[in-house]
Amino acid sequence: MFGLGGQELLLILVIVLLLFGAKKLPELARGMGKGIKEFKKAQNEDEENNKADTMPKK
Repeated sequence: MFGLGGQELLLILVIVLLLFGAKKLPELARGMGKGIKEFKKAQNEDEENNKADTMPKK
């Protein structure tokens, strides 16, 4: 995963915890999840539109 080992990931998680606090982390994770979901939805819609445009017409 991006060339990061276990120690590096642990250090990053500790820094994030110190910066945002334990109460904000679930809210941040929820927001990231919603953002990723919306991005994938838009990407799938774009792929469907591209397929519809490239299909031969009868």
